[in-house]
Amino acid sequence: MGDSLNKIITFEDFTKVDLRIGTILEVNNFPNAHKPAYQLTIDFGDLGIMRSSAQITTQYKKEDLLNRQIIAVVNFPKKQIANFMSECLVVGAVKEDDVFLLHPETRVKNGMVVS
Repeated sequence: MGDSLNKIITFEDFTKVDLRIGTILEVNNFPNAHKPAYQLTIDFGDLGIMRSSAQITTQYKKEDLLNRQIIAVVNFPKKQIANFMSECLVVGAVKEDDVFLLHPETRVKNGMVVS
């Protein structure tokens, strides 16, 4: 917890982060990634379809991720990861090397703002 106190941001900084709800439409293996990962195709409603690389293979099987709603940052610049262009960042809680996806408690409209 002490480290996070050194990373204090302003409310204005926080408002720049665009967190949205999306539904995973497609999950593929990502053999070219340095660490085991999936390539995700995610529907963000009116924002459109975006792709992301996610290192979540130890906690989730591909079939368990299909049609699952997640939370992602959608206003980062695109990032080249091996031969894949990641367009958003899926967020989760991290414990050691495992990532546990954050998601809405009930199904909501894709593209909804998280605040």
